[in-house]
Amino acid sequence: MRERLAELRTLEAKLREGGGAAKIDKQHRDGKMTARERLAALLDPAAASFEVGLLIAHDLYEGQAPGAGVVTVVGKIAGRVAVVVANDATVKAGAWWPETITKILRAQEIAMRNRIPIVYLVDSAGVNLPLQDGIFPGQYGAARIFYYNSLMRRKLRVPQIAAVMGMCIAGGAYLPALSDVIYMVEGTSFMGLGGPNLVKGATGQVTGAEALGGATMHTTESGVAHFRAVDDADCIRQIRARFESFPKPNVPAADPGPAADPTRLYDVLPADHRLPYAIEEVLGSILDADGFAEFQPEFAPEFLCAEARLQGRAVGVIANRRGFLKSSKGPRIGGIVYTESARKVNYFVENAERARLPLLYLQDVSGFMVGVDAEKSGIIRAGAEMVESMACATVPKIVVTINHASGAGYYAMAGQGFDPHFTFSWPTARIGVMEGDSAVQAVHGPELERLKQAGQPVPAELAEKIAKTRADYERWLDARYAAARGHCDAVIDPAETRSILGLALEACAGTAGHLALERL
Repeated sequence: MRERLAELRTLEAKLREGGGAAKIDKQHRDGKMTARERLAALLDPAAASFEVGLLIAHDLYEGQAPGAGVVTVVGKIAGRVAVVVANDATVKAGAWWPETITKILRAQEIAMRNRIPIVYLVDSAGVNLPLQDGIFPGQYGAARIFYYNSLMRRKLRVPQIAAVMGMCIAGGAYLPALSDVIYMVEGTSFMGLGGPNLVKGATGQVTGAEALGGATMHTTESGVAHFRAVDDADCIRQIRARFESFPKPNVPAADPGPAADPTRLYDVLPADHRLPYAIEEVLGSILDADGFAEFQPEFAPEFLCAEARLQGRAVGVIANRRGFLKSSKGPRIGGIVYTESARKVNYFVENAERARLPLLYLQDVSGFMVGVDAEKSGIIRAGAEMVESMACATVPKIVVTINHASGAGYYAMAGQGFDPHFTFSWPTARIGVMEGDSAVQAVHGPELERLKQAGQPVPAELAEKIAKTRADYERWLDARYAAARGHCDAVIDPAETRSILGLALEACAGTAGHLALERL
């Protein structure tokens, strides 16, 4: 865990440098803060926060698109949980890559699902034209951003605040235009459907950027923008003042603290991901010391279901135990979903739905049990009931993948396809249909068995294919690989799990008392 965490921190530090020192210096020379400087000034400094999608596309485009040119964060502004989207102009002038759309859409979905404000800090040259085919068209292309803008304004009443703090050009101008309030910064911001060069080419009209789409023009003549700031710092101050005027959220009086030191989580998981450990040790460093009550502890013990509290908030916990376990039905293998455990979880989720209790899934699941006995016990029907109750539950669902998340077990434990409110991974997370050894048996097993029966050695060509299959699966199962493709919101430091989950639960608090957002 410590080695993987060190590798993760090194990668994250590099990605947070954006386009590098020279581009940062240029941003400063232009009189502008960088995206991360703007975020640091906007967010409450002592409050918990987490960045969504930092690793996205880090292994694509020859490393030229750190963070896909946009920073998306969940944090607090004047004590209220909010989502912030900040274009990073040090990365190709903040131009949109295909994965930029993915990140912005995910940020908007978090705001919609949890009914929390979203702030756009706009500083972008628009579409990365050589890659337009992955940005402009399609159901989840750039137009989806404006669709979500419109839903938040007209249907969901989710506050949207846009600050144009640099370039905002072409179709991208509709993002602030579809927000509730628009701020612009004197001398550095521009908003227009076309820049001076495009206007000259299209109409023959010669104009400058300030007259065409500057802060003064839009706040005094067009009326498109609502407030003008003298510089970035003033703009941030005005946004924070707006948040100060919002009604104050209800929060628990005090955080009672965890049962155990969170830094113990570095040493709970064994170095070999296949070996057992005590899930209770993980929970002790995440949950409050009081209020823990396990549901049916002696029935289907491979699944731990419990009512608990986290930073004073009630939560239902569903976690996998590992190792060999005893039960009234005989020995059990932890991490496997049996018929009885599927029915136990199904009932627990239904109870949580009735009680409006948010659900926390801690994934370390290897899949469903197979074999004659399992099929005769009706595991397909029991598994379907487990999936159905989870999929239809309207209470907030938060997922932390701590080790394995394999096969249909990943789906049944609120996998990403079922729209959980937040998904996090530890550096040790392994998300995939199966492990590499299982894949070798599935792909090459018949041929290996034929060679064994014939008493023949494994030929070099087949051995090379087997080695490649194992290597491919190890790469695909790496938490950083999954995060680079948006398969989780963030890879997190285990010791920060409690504080991040506390913030996520607070973000979800507005949806816990009524039906969740309809499918879009």
